[in-house]
Amino acid sequence: MKRIAGAVLVAVAAGFVVIGFAGPAGAADNASVSVVHGIPKTPVNVFVDDKLTLRSFQPGTVAGPLSLAAGSYRVEVFPAANTAGTGNPVISATAQVPAGANVTLAAHLTADGKPTITPFVNDVSKLPAGQARLIVRHTAAAPAVDVRAGGTAVIKGLTNPRQQALTLPAATVNADVVLAGTDTVVLGPADVALKEGTATIVYAIGSAEQKTLGLVVQTIGDLHSSPSGVPAGSGGSAAAGVPSWLVLTVGLGLLLAAGGGARLAVSRR
Repeated sequence: MKRIAGAVLVAVAAGFVVIGFAGPAGAADNASVSVVHGIPKTPVNVFVDDKLTLRSFQPGTVAGPLSLAAGSYRVEVFPAANTAGTGNPVISATAQVPAGANVTLAAHLTADGKPTITPFVNDVSKLPAGQARLIVRHTAAAPAVDVRAGGTAVIKGLTNPRQQALTLPAATVNADVVLAGTDTVVLGPADVALKEGTATIVYAIGSAEQKTLGLVVQTIGDLHSSPSGVPAGSGGSAAAGVPSWLVLTVGLGLLLAAGGGARLAVSRR
């Protein structure tokens, strides 16, 4: 069972879709783990303990949530052409998954274009009636930006790998993105629909320089004040129809709870 959980985490650490693996469901100390693959044009093979576990997984997808036993796992990610797991991996990581947390592990590019893995602890606290949560995560090789709503900057100077969360009335919000500290519009304006009792998490992925910027959206539901279920993420592919301004609306700081946050030791080659 430990190896099965490890196999799942490999996919999680690489940020790719996981099919057919699951940890022991229902355990009180398990973590709820979702996956974001944000490294463009990089299908990969994932190894656990030097064993090929996931083959040719594609970028721009979200998987989960998965129920994983808390613990430490070692993973290596290789280009899809490397089925032997030899030579230098794209990413080598040892991940510590905390008990009871709701975590998203994102494989993405740093601000200077290097592949890395960033763990985010998701805020699944209940929302007041009529409210929604918007979380923007900057996981792209792109400059700092401000996000404006109705012409007023509500998120300022967002840089990779920061994040920020806003609690807003459930509604359709008109917003645009400008270069940080300026009125130069990068994207938008566009309308964004926020649903009551949900957290919409937007990841900007890819590289501005290489013109591979893209968008991945994760939604966490059942956050109403009167609980109707257990909070859990729902994955989806890079979303078509999501406003283009969110592609560069990246920002929001790493939520690593002291003593309970996801910890990750990463070696990039």
